[in-house]
Amino acid sequence: MPVDEPLYPVNLVLAGRRCLVVGGGAVATQKVAGLLECEAIVHVIAPVISATLRDRAAADRTLTLEERPYRSGDLAGSRLVITATDDADVNRAVFEEGEAAGIWVNSADDPRNCAFTLPSRIRQGPLLVTFATGGHSPAVATWLRRSYAEEFGPEYVTLIEMLGDERRSIRESGRSTEGLDWQAALDSGMLELIREGHLAEAKERLQACLSLSSD
Repeated sequence: MPVDEPLYPVNLVLAGRRCLVVGGGAVATQKVAGLLECEAIVHVIAPVISATLRDRAAADRTLTLEERPYRSGDLAGSRLVITATDDADVNRAVFEEGEAAGIWVNSADDPRNCAFTLPSRIRQGPLLVTFATGGHSPAVATWLRRSYAEEFGPEYVTLIEMLGDERRSIRESGRSTEGLDWQAALDSGMLELIREGHLAEAKERLQACLSLSSD
């Protein structure tokens, strides 16, 4: 069953925080990859663990494995838990234990046993764009991601860095960044100039727009 309640969007900082994945197959492997991408410390518990996870654990000390069934109490110390099993009883047990302990649990393809859902996503450097349907149709979320993936290329990283550097420079000079028309700068064709390799011109246009809005 999908989630009908309104979902609150949030981006979690998982770097250096312990996360647990219950399950060791292909889906669990995908979930582990996503957590490691965010620099989480990941522990996997499953009766059978894929060779891919074994190889990754051998190369990455932030990933540890235990090849055994899930037991009550395994959630202790975790900030976030994902179950990726085909056993509904295990999924339910993990979810209920997480609810009792105040730990957020997601069960892959099992919204009944989720305290949060995972959106389909596009990541380009610091840019993160997500698509979610509340579990009503993961296929639509994936389709949207595929449809827009080519739009968000590496030029967005340059754009973000350029605006971030300018914002930092303004603050370091003792001026406020509030009240400046950043949106006018973004609407000025900066992105197109960056795509064409005209970085200096894009920066000049940014500064010109901000200067006008500060007068």
